[in-house]
Amino acid sequence: MRIKHISHHQKERVETLQVKFRGGIGPWPLSRTQSSWGTFPSAFCVVYTGDLNASSTEIVGKAKKTFGISLPREIKVVFLKRRNWVNAARYPFFTLLGQSLGSVFLGMEALLLYPPDIFLDTMGYAFTLPMFKYIAGCRTGCYVHYPTISTDMLTVVEGQTDAFNNRPIIARSRVLTFLKLMYYRMFACIYGMFGRSAEAVMVNSSWTYDHIKSLWRKDVIQKVYPPCNIHGFLNIPVKRAISEKYQNIILSIGQFRPEKNHALQIQSFHDFLLHVMENNKSDYTLVLVGGCRNEDDKRRVNELKKLAADLKVANQVVFKTNVSYEELKELLSQAHVGIHTMANEHFGIGVVEFQAASVIALAHNSGGPKMDIIQEDDGTGFLANDVDSYSKELHHIFSLPAAERDKIVQKAKLSCKRFSEEHFEETFLTSISHLFGESAKNR
Repeated sequence: MRIKHISHHQKERVETLQVKFRGGIGPWPLSRTQSSWGTFPSAFCVVYTGDLNASSTEIVGKAKKTFGISLPREIKVVFLKRRNWVNAARYPFFTLLGQSLGSVFLGMEALLLYPPDIFLDTMGYAFTLPMFKYIAGCRTGCYVHYPTISTDMLTVVEGQTDAFNNRPIIARSRVLTFLKLMYYRMFACIYGMFGRSAEAVMVNSSWTYDHIKSLWRKDVIQKVYPPCNIHGFLNIPVKRAISEKYQNIILSIGQFRPEKNHALQIQSFHDFLLHVMENNKSDYTLVLVGGCRNEDDKRRVNELKKLAADLKVANQVVFKTNVSYEELKELLSQAHVGIHTMANEHFGIGVVEFQAASVIALAHNSGGPKMDIIQEDDGTGFLANDVDSYSKELHHIFSLPAAERDKIVQKAKLSCKRFSEEHFEETFLTSISHLFGESAKNR
């Protein structure tokens, strides 16, 4: 995104301060646009995106429909044609390095199309930062949602663990494990070196902070919780609305990506039902809500449907893809439990939405949900890490007396206000204000 700013002493010369937020049209770039306009009213915002199949009006309209974000004035959208350079499918081997180098070519396209004075990366393309800083002479900053590589990834490989980022053939071989560790460590070193080019570094959670601090070794890193659009959810009553189709809804919110581990949700639901009396089993429904971006995501949904069928719970597992904001609100008003199963989730905005909507959150005992969102000691939700613990916590939650359930829900509602858009705007603007210079700050 690029922001044009005209200060008082610049009006005659009509010089511009241009800030680009690098990212697709979603809640993050648009929220930053809203924030910048509030403090810098003469700012002109431009978003770079690779979504070529829609107009700027359609894209912004979809963001409003999906995320409930309304912009006070028009933004400019610049379309990049080389997004395939950062497509993971393009790099079956050395994917991290391939995507990172590809981001440099994508950044070059953006720079040639619309060169900014301030560059703010919101997509995690740290390899672009030196180019914008040292070649284009831009002030640089970034908002890191998830580190491109983390010490957790190194631990998975070192422990020869079969995971989504560590193929079985590598996990079973000591030689291949050694080689991959060397590759990861080399990449981590380069990633940290390039990341240090940022003059303003913001991260979205304590988990991300720890990893970026370790890898980038920057003195100042600001923890800026992401803007959770919870106002529309806070007015959802504590008492659950009656669904015409489902009973005792366990709701999942998250894109259908492998790291979200939806399979664990279905397996845990199956185990939970094994311990429910036969005549009560049909009283429970697992509803999986998520975005389907491409054919890979659709294939993944079909695989999950097959898993549900194999476990004989297909009649009680419902899939809803690419739902509207209003439909999401309706489901949140009906759900009793919100389930989250991604290990080392960088933040966990879906968990915050559960809390705001009076849904008891059951999240993975790691990452952002553990470190920032759910405070078990204060009774704002529950944590688990495997089929057995998820199943036991589901039983516990559904057995809670109404008064105790309401107490947990009310505490969670108060707690999640820490992640409001207002708090985000304040911390975000404080973190980047020095990039605008004194003339911008004094507007």
